[in-house]
Amino acid sequence: MKSIAVYCGSSAGTNPNFITQAQALAKAMVAQSLTLVYGGGRVGLMGTIADAVLAQGGQVIGVIPDFLDAKELAHKGCTELHVVKSMHERKLMMADRADGFIAMPGGYGTLEELFEVLTWGQLGLHRKPVALLNVDGYYDMLLQALDRMRDDHLLRAENRDQLLQSANPEDLLAQMAAYQPVQLEKWLTPPTT
Repeated sequence: MKSIAVYCGSSAGTNPNFITQAQALAKAMVAQSLTLVYGGGRVGLMGTIADAVLAQGGQVIGVIPDFLDAKELAHKGCTELHVVKSMHERKLMMADRADGFIAMPGGYGTLEELFEVLTWGQLGLHRKPVALLNVDGYYDMLLQALDRMRDDHLLRAENRDQLLQSANPEDLLAQMAAYQPVQLEKWLTPPTT
């Protein structure tokens, strides 16, 4: 892996550990010479991780749609900043530039980006690792919902397992480096009795 797309909130949230862990992830990425690919914002957790990577001499690729750039939300200090026409173009460019994906705490947009790359992986459109940095159990209930999908046979166990997770940035990056994509030949079928 040479680059990781990080999806996270454009707000910092109320838990100070979200900021601490964004900075810890930045440090771990720079230590491994991993480029940050992210949504190009200068605010919230997005701005925090970009600032932390840049402060340590790392590389940051920001991708922001023009309507957000027009609101002066773009991080002008990025190593590369790409202003695109739409959210769809943003997500595609981020996915193309990244060798893996991490979701940190965030809202609807973070979840939408996470589930899109998970679905693309499930469909075999990419073979890149997808992971959650599960800060202070932020995603515990989501992981329970995914387990329920698996247990109710709406999601294959192999596809459930394609989502890596850890509360520790170094551990998460190690899991991603060791990731072996699943190759399934057929769709989920109901269990036979």
